[in-house]
Amino acid sequence: MPSLLQRAATAAFIILSCASITALAQDHAYSEGPVINVSYIRTVDGKFDDYIQWLDTTWKQEQEAAKRAGYITDYQVLLANPKGPEDPDVILVITYPNWAALDGGLAKGDAIAKQIEGSVAASNQGEFDRGKIRRVLGSDFMQVARLK
Repeated sequence: MPSLLQRAATAAFIILSCASITALAQDHAYSEGPVINVSYIRTVDGKFDDYIQWLDTTWKQEQEAAKRAGYITDYQVLLANPKGPEDPDVILVITYPNWAALDGGLAKGDAIAKQIEGSVAASNQGEFDRGKIRRVLGSDFMQVARLK
């Protein structure tokens, strides 16, 4: 029968082994970075310049207001080379500091819409009108993995 000292040593070894495994499991090769929203847009034939003009005015003003308020950290407009009719020709990228920055997004967006476009109703009408010059193909949220 093992002595009390041997049992204590075995228990200590098991506890330390488990603690080491837990520590290794928590040690990832990356840290969580900002959250990015990517929207894929296809402009209607002949309306590309009209859509880019809107991006350069109203959309840009909205993004700058969101940056000043600390809701976002950056934004970009990427021009893509579509390979078919269902591929985007414009990709909008908005960078948020983290997932928590998306909390209360509706109220934040409404405040910016009122500031830039005068009212939420005007913003909604603008969204409807843009449907005549572009199609939203979809969007994705993703998080940056910052490698250590």
